[in-house]
Amino acid sequence: MEEIDLKELFDYFNTKAKTIILIIILIVIAGNVYTILTRKPMYKSDTTIVLVSESNTQNNYTDLQMNKNLVDTYSEIIKSRKVLNPVIKNLKLKYSYNELKEKVSVSPVTNTEIIRVSVSDKNPKKAKEIANEIGNVFTEKIQKIYNLNNVSIVDKAIKAKSPYNINYIKDNAIYIAIGLVLSCGLVFIKFYFDTTIKTSEEVEKLRQPERA
Repeated sequence: MEEIDLKELFDYFNTKAKTIILIIILIVIAGNVYTILTRKPMYKSDTTIVLVSESNTQNNYTDLQMNKNLVDTYSEIIKSRKVLNPVIKNLKLKYSYNELKEKVSVSPVTNTEIIRVSVSDKNPKKAKEIANEIGNVFTEKIQKIYNLNNVSIVDKAIKAKSPYNINYIKDNAIYIAIGLVLSCGLVFIKFYFDTTIKTSEEVEKLRQPERA
């Protein structure tokens, strides 16, 4: 196996710096084009709902237990037709019930009586409006279904500033890393298999046998 002179390799890489940078730029451009064509930006807004005690006694154990048991039930009601169909009507959405249901996710916050309602949409304003309207409709329906007033909105949804499914900084860092590895690999392969004389030292080495 032919020995590799590290200094010579380093100097060779320096001469190919523009090529390496060009390849990295092309990889970054290609990666961003791929992202734009294949991944649609989606925005998510959350609203939180808490189950509160109707009793005037603070920390009433019975009410707390009942609320915890109702969290799972309420989570299902939020995604029911009884809640989502009025949301579609009130906001004049063009979604069907099933389409809207796919955009809504409901999750209980661990060890609390809080329910988080998340709505994802390609339009950040619409995601916020839907999340807030779900909270409003749900609180009204619960009062009618259970004849209880034990639901309150903690935080209203706000408009998302950036998509949750695309991280441009992270993606471009990956593309740069790929471009760097690929370009350096290509340059190294070209250096390794390049049999041309690159330095005056190589000329001296070739003349030594003749002098001997």
